[in-house]
Parts: sequence; C-alpha cells; structure tokens
Amino acid sequence: MPITPEALSSELRVSVGRFVRRLRAEHGEADLTEGQFGVLTTLLRNGEMTPGAIAQRERVKPPSMTRTVNALAELGMVEKVEHPTDRRLVVVRLSEAGRREVAETRRRRDAWLAQKLRELPVEDRAVLARAHEILRDLASCGK
Repeated sequence: MPITPEALSSELRVSVGRFVRRLRAEHGEADLTEGQFGVLTTLLRNGEMTPGAIAQRERVKPPSMTRTVNALAELGMVEKVEHPTDRRLVVVRLSEAGRREVAETRRRRDAWLAQKLRELPVEDRAVLARAHEILRDLASCGK
C-alpha cells in the first residue's frame, strides 16, 4: 500500500531534521553555533553588510544580530568597519579567519557525508541522487 502524502510529509520532516542535525555536528575548529556560522556564510555569499541587513537576511531581530556579530568579532571571524557614508553605522565583513572557518566546516561536512555515501550500495546512492533532484525542486516551489 502506497504511503499517503500526509504520512510521508511527517516521515520526511523527522528524517530530514535528524539528518541536518547530524550533519551540523561536523564543524570547524571554532565550534560556532549554527547562527554564527550562518552569518559567516551570508557574508561570504553577499559581501560586507550592516548588522541590520544581516539580521533581515537571517530573519532575526537586530539586537540579537548585534550580539552575534560582536561575538564573531571577538573570535576574529569578522571585522567591523565604519560605514562609508553613514558614520552611525558599521559594516561587517568576513575576516580571513572567518573564511577559513567556513571552508573547514564545509570540508568536514562534505567529507562526513561522502564517507557515509561510500558505505551505501550503488542502488541506494542512485535513489538519493533522484531524491536530491526532487527535494531541490520542492525547495524551489516557494511558500
């Protein structure tokens, strides 16, 4: 008997959540929170930004982002510089240490997952390749 969309949605939600938590356990030397790591990847992808712009992109409140940025600055992962046109603002940019942390975290996550995939039968890897396409398409459907 085929699984219903409702049952499958529940099973997928739980499985994907567990998978993401396990993958996130692989991180670089700095042992950052996922929120902190998200800020680093946002800066890597988008270039320097104000804390307010980062907060908007990461969907958190500005005071929370200020604390996150300050913690990352203390760790040397980001640099805060004067805004070029508004002295009341600062701009946050990724430091070289932040770039290395993103690269190392991604390398460790990819290595962990590649090892797990090597342990699977070829047929299961083919199923996952197809599932990847389906999940990518689902994610791009919008809200």
